[in-house]
Amino acid sequence: MSTRNSLKQLLAIGLLALVSVLPSRAAEVGGVKIDEAVTVEGQPLKLNGAGVRTKFVFKVYAMGLYLTDHKTTPGDIQALAGPKRVTIVMLREVASDELAKTFVAGLNNNSNAAEKAKVSDQTQKFEKMFTTVPVVKKGDVITLDWLPATGTVSQLNGKPLGEALPDAAFYNAVLRIWLGEKPVDDALKSALLGAK
Repeated sequence: MSTRNSLKQLLAIGLLALVSVLPSRAAEVGGVKIDEAVTVEGQPLKLNGAGVRTKFVFKVYAMGLYLTDHKTTPGDIQALAGPKRVTIVMLREVASDELAKTFVAGLNNNSNAAEKAKVSDQTQKFEKMFTTVPVVKKGDVITLDWLPATGTVSQLNGKPLGEALPDAAFYNAVLRIWLGEKPVDDALKSALLGAK
């Protein structure tokens, strides 16, 4: 009898341990489901953190940052080798040129003169690619991927948005929009870094 109870207890403990290590399928942020994991260039990436970009009292977009390994500092994230992904899910309609200007302002606010000069051509192309669509609507999904063999690849609802931008320094400049010393949203920065 004690052997049977011991086996039941072991089985219960094993099941509990298994359930605790299984990842949940999606995190909910700002009413939007953000996948816990994605595959980029055949490599699995895990959600490092997710949050909402708020401007004044308005929720603008939900966002998730995906990496090969969990990192808690901007420097470690930028230094991490392999693919990376930023997923942005719009929570309201915004004119594309306005969104582009906001991104570029965030990039410039978090880059010194040398960093801006190094990526100025790619920054202009990044800003211009948003002019190919008049607005981004509520529910639209923008992905900004770093693919080591290709560069920064941007998509809107799974369709390419502009050309690949090859310099890793540019992708790091884009990451600093949200993770830099002057992020567009302090609470979002903490969330992307996995702060609880």
